[in-house]
Amino acid sequence: MDRFVINGGIPLEGVLEVSGSKNAALPVAVAAGILGTTDSRIHGVPDLKDIETLCGVLEHLGVRTSYHDGSLSIGASDSLGIEAPYDLVRKMRASIYVLGPLLARFGQARVSFPGGCAFGPRPVDLHLRGMEALGATVRVEHGFIIAEAGRLRGAEMSLMGPHGTSVGATANVLMAAVLAEGTSTIHDAAAEPEIVDLADFLNAMGARITGAGTNTLVVEGVPSLKGVEYTIIPDRIEAGTFLLAGAITRGDIRVRGARRQHLSSVLGKLTEADVWLDWDGKDCRVTVPNGIRSVDVSTETYPGFPTDMQAQFMGLMCLAQGTSRITENIYIERFMHVPELQRMGAQIALDDNAALVSGVRSLSGAPVMASDLRAGVVLVLAALAAQGETVVSRVYHIDRGYERIEHKLSSVGADIRRVAD
Repeated sequence: MDRFVINGGIPLEGVLEVSGSKNAALPVAVAAGILGTTDSRIHGVPDLKDIETLCGVLEHLGVRTSYHDGSLSIGASDSLGIEAPYDLVRKMRASIYVLGPLLARFGQARVSFPGGCAFGPRPVDLHLRGMEALGATVRVEHGFIIAEAGRLRGAEMSLMGPHGTSVGATANVLMAAVLAEGTSTIHDAAAEPEIVDLADFLNAMGARITGAGTNTLVVEGVPSLKGVEYTIIPDRIEAGTFLLAGAITRGDIRVRGARRQHLSSVLGKLTEADVWLDWDGKDCRVTVPNGIRSVDVSTETYPGFPTDMQAQFMGLMCLAQGTSRITENIYIERFMHVPELQRMGAQIALDDNAALVSGVRSLSGAPVMASDLRAGVVLVLAALAAQGETVVSRVYHIDRGYERIEHKLSSVGADIRRVAD
């Protein structure tokens, strides 16, 4: 397993380019590979381990894929396999996205329960509820989700979960509903930009979806979808992470390619913390002329503060003036980065689903371990600001969501290198 060796205390200076959105590319690739009757070509696809894993799942089903220089070519087929086995699906939760499209196009699907990050349970109940609402019979046997339907039929349903709307379930049900007979109305749908991007892609393929970006989606089923050429939106979580990299190192960087409207809650909290943000089109300059102020944060479904930015923002608050309270309302066990930040000198106390962070003057380098994607990248941010050397192990977690992050950070002055064990 690779490690990052980072010597911190260097203010970052330069330009960081934002890659395409992983969380948009994954369902779009599934839709193209399973629902399309002709070939598709998708641009702006980041070169990530999760993309490679998903292509492996699609290849197993019989979909031809080819990736080169940010573009993913996906070949259409009239006949595909219907089983996504455990050995493939266990590597990534998003593999469950094949359930809805397989069911819609071929009338059956057999998908292993997914794996992925290890920060508490994330049940697939909402995915299954949506398929059943569309007329499928769903059962669980020997670790597999088995779904069958002669032809899906439009229905009215709610996808509200115990912690709010679900991006994964919304994407899965949306991809099933586009080929269902009649009209489907999905209440309590996720409104994230990645769902809007998926809906735009499906509409380009010939689907009839309205309401994307709101909590109610209306889908008029169509007989078939054609392949298209399409460009993925920028990754708002990577953009937010880079903004925080500039802030935590007291640097002067430009984050290029971000979409301001996708980051409103993060930008608001950064401004509240006295981080200066100057926009010029899709470029955002980040500077910290004064000290960082402590800010309270509560994660919420979009457009609230994203759970995928909670860890990174906590890293910034570790060096802020005062005490902040960071409340996790989406995944209440998503605090596995706290003990590792404490190893670096952070003062954090956990209180149920909240973390009380008392800012310190500086962090110190230490050996730390990534436990999931965002818990890993906050350790990189903390290491960039810390005094001395930090060794971050198990960086394969970070590779799942950040495209060549060590090369990007090196380009703006970070002393970071990848070392193979």
